[in-house]
Amino acid sequence: MPRTIAIGDVHGCADELEELLEALNLKSGDRVIQLGDLVNRGPQSRRVIELARAYKIESILGNHELRLLTALRESRPEILKDYDLETIRQLHAEDWEYLERLPKFKFDGNRDIVFVHGGFLPKLPWYAQPIEVAVNIQVIDKHGKAPKRSDAPQASSWAKQWKGPPFVIYGHTPRPKIFKLKHSLGIDTGCVYGGKLTAYIIEEKAFVQVKAHRIYAHSKRLPDPV
Repeated sequence: MPRTIAIGDVHGCADELEELLEALNLKSGDRVIQLGDLVNRGPQSRRVIELARAYKIESILGNHELRLLTALRESRPEILKDYDLETIRQLHAEDWEYLERLPKFKFDGNRDIVFVHGGFLPKLPWYAQPIEVAVNIQVIDKHGKAPKRSDAPQASSWAKQWKGPPFVIYGHTPRPKIFKLKHSLGIDTGCVYGGKLTAYIIEEKAFVQVKAHRIYAHSKRLPDPV
């Protein structure tokens, strides 16, 4: 039976993505959905996009892709970070075309599952959420807003307030372990920070992970593994 497989944030970790795809032993008919942030921080953003095209991966827009595209579309180089510039140096025209086509989420109506990069505000219909929320949200403050996590360190995860339906599978918030709640599943396990790259096979309710080959970037929120 064909499988639906979600993959967390790759962030330019092409070697780990290739290893994970091999471990998944993909068959004809399998559907692979990558949850955004293909690029940046890791060393091989272009190679990651090449793999995504070669394996016909259905990628979703992440906040890193959105920032790159916004800077390009609106001529706003001031919003770019140093690692954005390195990614821009790597990408070719066909890579930009791939990024331009990324949707802000995907919905599996048969299973009532939404795949998104960041998440959702619980008081709005998921399908009506602004793109800035869908790709950026991590926490919700006491006013029901979605500030940066660094600006509201005591704020609660949006996922803890999400009551469904639908069930949400997301990335964006790096954690040392998979974050499974009743109505959501977070699978960004911080590969670029020396953690793991995670895939979730929906039909089997099984996880496949590969360890990062090294630490490519450092995070104030996710401690480096010992």
